[in-house]
Amino acid sequence: MNEVQSVGVIGLGSMGMGAAKSCVRAGLDVYGFDLNPQALETLGEYGAKVVSTSAVEFADKLDSVLILVVNAAQVNTVLFKTGLAAALRPNTPIMVSATISAEDAKQIEAQLSEYGLVMLDAPVSGGAVKAEAGEMTIMASGAVSTFEALAPVLDATAAKVYNIGEAVGLGATVKIIHQLLAGVHIAAGAEAMALAARANIPLDLMYDVVTNAAGNSWMFENRMKHVVDGDYSPKSMVDIFVKDLNLVSDTAQDLKFPLPLSSAALNMFVSASNAGFGQEDDSAVIKVFQGIDLPGVNTPKVEK
Repeated sequence: MNEVQSVGVIGLGSMGMGAAKSCVRAGLDVYGFDLNPQALETLGEYGAKVVSTSAVEFADKLDSVLILVVNAAQVNTVLFKTGLAAALRPNTPIMVSATISAEDAKQIEAQLSEYGLVMLDAPVSGGAVKAEAGEMTIMASGAVSTFEALAPVLDATAAKVYNIGEAVGLGATVKIIHQLLAGVHIAAGAEAMALAARANIPLDLMYDVVTNAAGNSWMFENRMKHVVDGDYSPKSMVDIFVKDLNLVSDTAQDLKFPLPLSSAALNMFVSASNAGFGQEDDSAVIKVFQGIDLPGVNTPKVEK
């Protein structure tokens, strides 16, 4: 594999945009791809070499590809349905950073190998702020040579890169277990803040207490601030955790392993989605609780 100087970043959402900007700052030739014209304009102004809605026409310019989309269906679309995989040079390393099942990761790797392409199963975490700073956590699996080929991209985008092993699917499994914690923490945080609202404890006070005490978590501090501010514009979405906690559930079922807490959290997110909050920030899971006053939310009252 040739030394990586150019990278095609596909998916310029909150994580993808930060990763693409980090690659620009690292001196890589960044080709940014998304369907959102505003995202393309933002990255273009930041210094990307090319921005476009289609990666296929620039395939011969790409030394590497970083895919930061939502799910396996989107990964398959951008790689195979568009014809990108067929257009890329053989041995181009593909870094797949969506949250997907281990089985999906293996299937994508098998399809890529038919085109002579190599894959790093490389889910990411850290949120938009860490992505913007080039300080994501990456939990990856794949061949040592693929890690080495993608070193310029990994160095540009991550503060921590965990090599989980050579088998594709291991990275996906670690990310799914991580998402169990993330989803449960959001759901537990929402439940705690809902109880505070019911008890007429000011939510800004409750938030301040928890974030300075032992009950805090990264997810509580990050997501419950949205509740305090009454801002449910999607940084992540309720429906993403419906998807991710379903992946957790599927993984547990395959292993015949009970997960009572994540099952309860999944039910909360499904209820929030069913109530019409699926496209709102994942902190909107708190809206499943009735009879409480929340900042920026008109909630029906019930008798106390």
